[in-house]
Amino acid sequence: MNYPKNDSSEKRPPGDPLMPSKSTNHGRIVAVKDETQCLGTAQLSRLEQSFREWADDTSRMDVRLSRRRILLIFLLIRYTGAKLNEVLAVDPYNDIDHEGHWVVFRSAENLTEGNSRKVPLSEALSDEIKSMLDDSEFKDSLQNMFNVDPGFVRRKFYDCANACGFSKQLGGPEMIRKARAVELMQNNMPLPAVQMLLGHSTPNLTSSYVSFSEDEIQQVTKYFMEKESSQKTSARNSFFGKIQSIQFGDIQSRLELTTIEGHQITAVITNDSLRRLALKEGKLATAEVKAPWVILQKMTEEPESSVENRFNGFITRINKGKVNSECVVRISDGTELCSIVSTESIRHLKLKEGDKVWALFNCFSVVLHVD
Repeated sequence: MNYPKNDSSEKRPPGDPLMPSKSTNHGRIVAVKDETQCLGTAQLSRLEQSFREWADDTSRMDVRLSRRRILLIFLLIRYTGAKLNEVLAVDPYNDIDHEGHWVVFRSAENLTEGNSRKVPLSEALSDEIKSMLDDSEFKDSLQNMFNVDPGFVRRKFYDCANACGFSKQLGGPEMIRKARAVELMQNNMPLPAVQMLLGHSTPNLTSSYVSFSEDEIQQVTKYFMEKESSQKTSARNSFFGKIQSIQFGDIQSRLELTTIEGHQITAVITNDSLRRLALKEGKLATAEVKAPWVILQKMTEEPESSVENRFNGFITRINKGKVNSECVVRISDGTELCSIVSTESIRHLKLKEGDKVWALFNCFSVVLHVD
C-alpha cells in the first residue's frame, strides 16, 4: 500500500543528542545529562517487540507487507540512528550491502554521491534485512521503495509506543534517534564514532596523540555494533584504538595503544603473539581487560604504583554480593570500567556511589585482539 510522499525535510530537533554542550568537557552529548527523557535499552527492546508483533498481527497479506515495510524503517532508525527522511530515501536493493554489512544514507533533498554516508550494520541485522528483501512478495510490494507518507510512519511509531505504555513523544523517529545515540554512548562507543554514525560533519577528535581517518572511525563503529549484537567475549572492559608504539624485547614486547578519546593503554605480549596477530604501529586493535583484574584505589591524587594503566574517575554503581561485588567506574570522558572486588574490600574502603577512585590494571592483564 503506497502513500504520496510529502516534503520530509527535518530540522534538527531541540536538544539534538550530538550537539556538544558548552557546559561540559570533551564534547559529551547533551542527552547523557537528560537520559530519562528518552527510552533506555530495555524500553527500546520492548518497542521493537511491539513493532514485530504488530507487523504479524493481521491475516491480510497486503496489510502484512505494508506493516513489514514500517518495521524495516523502524529497524534502520533504531540501529543506525538515521533520520526518518534519510531512511525514506533508501533504495533497499541498491543502498544496502549485505556482504559488507553497510547501508548508504542520502538526504532526501540531495541524492548525490557526495552527500551520502555509509553506516555499518551488525551482521545479524543485515542478515534479517536480507531475508526480508529476498521474499518475492515483499519485493513486489517495494516497487516504489520506501515511498511512504512520513506522517503515516510517525503515527505508527506513536501507536506502537502507546501500546508499550510510553508517551508518543518518546516513540517518535527523532526520539528513537536520540535514544540510539545515548545507548551507544552508554555502551562506551567513542563520541567521534557516534557523531559520524549520526551524520555530523565534524567529529570531535579529542586525542592530541593520534589521528584517526574516517575509515578507521567507521571500523570502530562496526566493532562496537558487532560487539553489541554478538557479545562474543566475557571481558567487560574493552578499548578500541590504534597501536602507537612497539618496544621489542627478546621474549615479550611492550605496546602502547591510543583510543580516539586519547586514553593510552599499555600491554605486554609475547613476541610469538605479536607475529601471529601481525601487529605493527598504526594498526587498529582491541584491548580487553577482565573485571577481576581491575584494582580500585580510593584516593584523589594519582597513586604511585608500578601498574602502567591508571584511570581517574568516580563510582557510578555498586552491585553487592555475598562474596564479591561489582563496581562501575566512570572515567573522565564518560567511558565506564567494571571492577570485581571482594565485598569485604568494599566495607574496608567504605566505597559508595560518587566516591572518587583510581582504576588500575597491569600491562600483563591486557589481552589484544584484531579482526
